[in-house]
Amino acid sequence: MTRPALELIDLCRHYREGEARLDILIGASLTLYPGDTVALVAPSGAGKSTLLHIAGLLEQADSGEVRLDGKATSQMSDDARTRLRRNSIGFVYQFHHLLPEFTALENAVLPQTIAGYSRKEATARAQELLDYLGIGARATHRPGELSGGEQQRVAIARAVANAPAVLLADEPTGNLDPRTADHVFATLLALARGSGLAALVATHNLELAAQLDRRVTLRDGQVHELD
Repeated sequence: MTRPALELIDLCRHYREGEARLDILIGASLTLYPGDTVALVAPSGAGKSTLLHIAGLLEQADSGEVRLDGKATSQMSDDARTRLRRNSIGFVYQFHHLLPEFTALENAVLPQTIAGYSRKEATARAQELLDYLGIGARATHRPGELSGGEQQRVAIARAVANAPAVLLADEPTGNLDPRTADHVFATLLALARGSGLAALVATHNLELAAQLDRRVTLRDGQVHELD
């Protein structure tokens, strides 16, 4: 039987605002298998970003467990969590966060060299990804010379450069016009499905969400499947 790529098990997370306690996640659970594409659709303030941050090991839950490829992470050291996050998880945000002084190719090379790949190997992989995403000809351009859609496709290439098991995307097309958003979303989905990634995508766009394999929402601190 195929092992889950990502398991979120009974996650609880709360914050303090003065004397008040805000319960954001109350036993939230979700399982993604390799090749799964799941849309997370919920109103602002429901906890989408919190769930993604915990799933991406950027934030720790108050209780519950995050398993990546069968590995429990809650008791890992910070260094071990950082290594696992770097090698197993790719992130795409609403804002691309590309390094402005680097070219598109260099932005996609950087995470690979940090992970220990040779410059030659990393460059070949980065160019292959940019070609796949339809912007190979723009590889030597810096972010300021690229359109919004091109910048976001570079961000996608950077996110998957280390061949992660899981891709987490937080409103990845939120800053793009509808036509560009459709194109970027289509390339993201094609890449995820073609490489067997498990992808969890937070989006307000119901039309885009309908293109994914499954749709879930956050209600009363828990994950619920949508039809």
